[in-house]
Amino acid sequence: MMNQVESNDWPDSSTAVLLYSFLQHSSDCAFVSDLNCLKNELLLSKISDDDDELQTDGNRCGRFEVREEVPDEEIFRIIGAQLAEIGDKLTAEMEASVIQNLAQRFMRENMSKEVMTMHMSHAVEELVRKMPLDMEKEKAMLVISMALTKKVVNSVPSLLVQVFSTTVNYINQNLRDYVNNLAPES
Repeated sequence: MMNQVESNDWPDSSTAVLLYSFLQHSSDCAFVSDLNCLKNELLLSKISDDDDELQTDGNRCGRFEVREEVPDEEIFRIIGAQLAEIGDKLTAEMEASVIQNLAQRFMRENMSKEVMTMHMSHAVEELVRKMPLDMEKEKAMLVISMALTKKVVNSVPSLLVQVFSTTVNYINQNLRDYVNNLAPES
């Protein structure tokens, strides 16, 4: 069962659409059914303020509202699918130790979103340094972060929501301009 995610864990819906499409079109995903559940989380991620109470079990109570459509959402889906092809090639070159380290860090309790994003950043930087890449650095960082997400969640499917959210945060903090420039001007 996946954990419920608050709406502020999805700060940029175009990034979430891009990552979701990447994962959806990646080969060898062991978490396809969980990914389908995540799609519902993305569609129903805005919690109403008036019913947003913390319950005794630590979950938030609230009504869900459907989020507005993302501008150029179809474009980000197509780009995510294209990047998945590149990611499938790169995953074979990723060091298993980097993936295992990151998965172990995600499994630790009580880590803040900022600390998890920092761990993701360090893993991406390490792989960018070690892997021979014939693409611009920002593109490499984007594809590696999304491929890391796939590899970590393949090893521990129950981490999908947490790793997905952390990857969206990482991309938004480090590659927002690059992602925004992926979509052609209308």
